[in-house]
Amino acid sequence: MASDELARKLQPRMAAEQAPQFNPCAPEETTVKPSDSVPEQQEKAVVVIVNDATSELTAKLTRRLDINNGNAAPKQAKVFNPSTEFKEFSRKQIKDMENIFKRFDSGKDGFIDLMELKLMMEKLGAPQTHLGLKNMIREVDEDFDSKLSYREFLLIFRRAAAGELQEESGLMALARLSEIDVSAEGVMRARDFFEAKVQSLKVGSKFEAEIREEQEERKRQALIRKQRRAAFKELQSAFCS
Repeated sequence: MASDELARKLQPRMAAEQAPQFNPCAPEETTVKPSDSVPEQQEKAVVVIVNDATSELTAKLTRRLDINNGNAAPKQAKVFNPSTEFKEFSRKQIKDMENIFKRFDSGKDGFIDLMELKLMMEKLGAPQTHLGLKNMIREVDEDFDSKLSYREFLLIFRRAAAGELQEESGLMALARLSEIDVSAEGVMRARDFFEAKVQSLKVGSKFEAEIREEQEERKRQALIRKQRRAAFKELQSAFCS
């Protein structure tokens, strides 16, 4: 009986010692009941994010390991060659366009951004609104970075030469007003440049036609002389016989 009474007295004290102590700094624990479940869409989203992050990290670590071991092939950067891609322009014309691009690339980062294009159009005497400038960039912005690369700058002149630009567009104004040295006589406007190019082709064709005509004339004269010599020999043999 004494042992039973002692056990009853010690039971509350033992229960207090076994109970978890409250810690205000410890994170609050939430008991999840078996009946509770995570929404299916949230569960899938978490799985996708974790898998994507893991795959990306694994790919980066794998490539780093390959580089360290000398097994990774270096990534080849695509080299832009304007003379090869823009064959409709001469090397001198491309150089003139490059000089214009560099002149207005005040940041020297290889791009003409919105503010640099704004300054460019103002200096050319054809200022544009903010929306107009954005539309100019958007029309040839192939990589959607909201600025003009040198290649995209050349596309303006290609499209102008092909007649693909609207007459009143900002890009057409840029192509017309940009001064491009295309002859030894001096600087010509972009529109004059395209007209001069067509004219040069016509002149070249006319020159070739004149050469062919002269060659044909020489052949005719040679044939006439040959016929005359044959007739003279025939007449001479008739007198001598």
